[in-house]
Amino acid sequence: MKYSKSGLALTERFEGCRLVAYWDPLGKVWTIAYGHTRGVHAGMTCTQEQAVRWLLEDIAFAEQNVNTHVTIPITQGEFDALVDFDFNCGSANLDSSTLLKLVNAGDRERAAKEFEKWDHAGGKEVAGLLRRRIAEEAEFTS
Repeated sequence: MKYSKSGLALTERFEGCRLVAYWDPLGKVWTIAYGHTRGVHAGMTCTQEQAVRWLLEDIAFAEQNVNTHVTIPITQGEFDALVDFDFNCGSANLDSSTLLKLVNAGDRERAAKEFEKWDHAGGKEVAGLLRRRIAEEAEFTS
């Protein structure tokens, strides 16, 4: 499957775009553009065009991971929600999650409830992450 325009809009809305490198909210990873982290360092800048290219490259990795690890047919909304989750939380987290296990078991109702469990960073609940997980859940069930 391919990520839809609706899915891409979800990612762009929650990531935002910053053209100057910044520390992630936990102060652990240099980040730029729409959440891009590979090769980012202090003082790095980019153009809007580069930010979009990185976003599409990074989304392609998440897309590939979801396509590889989801073993049953899913809807476009389910796919988009899982790709955004993978993009934000990381492939390793999706791959080992109860969310993915429930999706692959065909238990969509219980799978949808798993999104909100991923609203913590650094051991603390983060309102912005909860909003994102609720949006992913809504996309998943659409």
